Amino acid sequence: MKWKYTISLFALSVFGLMGTMFYYGLDFSLLASLSFYESLANPSTKIVKIHEGLRKEEIAEIFGNKLGWSDWKKEEFINGHLALNSEDLEGRYFPKTYIVSKDEDPIGITSTMLHEFSKETAKIKKPKASLVLNQDTAIKVASIIQREAGGKSDMKLISGIIWNRIFKGMKLQIDATLQYAKGDEEEGWWQQVEPADKSIDSTYNTYKYKGLPPTAISNPGIAAIDAAYNPQKTTCLYYLHDKKGRIHCSATYEGHKANIKKYL
Repeated sequence: MKWKYTISLFALSVFGLMGTMFYYGLDFSLLASLSFYESLANPSTKIVKIHEGLRKEEIAEIFGNKLGWSDWKKEEFINGHLALNSEDLEGRYFPKTYIVSKDEDPIGITSTMLHEFSKETAKIKKPKASLVLNQDTAIKVASIIQREAGGKSDMKLISGIIWNRIFKGMKLQIDATLQYAKGDEEEGWWQQVEPADKSIDSTYNTYKYKGLPPTAISNPGIAAIDAAYNPQKTTCLYYLHDKKGRIHCSATYEGHKANIKKYL
């Protein structure tokens, strides 16, 4: 009977490990890596899951809570571009599940996330237009797509609509950019946009200013980045999501108003 108990205990351990990996979104290929097991067994190791579409302040808070960072260390992470002599890194903190030492410093984690960003975005099949489209622009668009899409299935359509507006010289008029402008720790990073907010004097206010915002507004996942490079061809210029989260688009403002009346 002892061997049955041992097998049962082993099976429970395996299923428990697989459940943990599924919950944190870890790659199951790690099961073949000895270093993976060593990391999990190490009491100083932490598993940190970073979701897509967060801004850097939110990411700093997640790492800070997991690793016991002081407010000063969180600020060091948020301003990591200064230590790395780089431009603002919003949009490049790649969202995934990380296994890190609890003693890892903010700049070390920033470097790890930037490495993952470079590694994963290198896999994207980019069209010939990407020779003209620089990465900064693509990441700005991807960061908007990530916040605006109801799911991955919407992303390429929304990308096509955003690019259509850009090429026509229209104001983007996107709520997510305005949310970024008005977001703060006390009131919330992604507050609901009110009609009066559209007059806020911020370069992130795409109701007031043409073109893309000065930086990315979130840290997008690979699907949103791929969509930015590979938009769906469409004549649509306007879109909305109905109460069930389904997207509806129109090539004209009159059609958009009809969709509002029909679906909202």
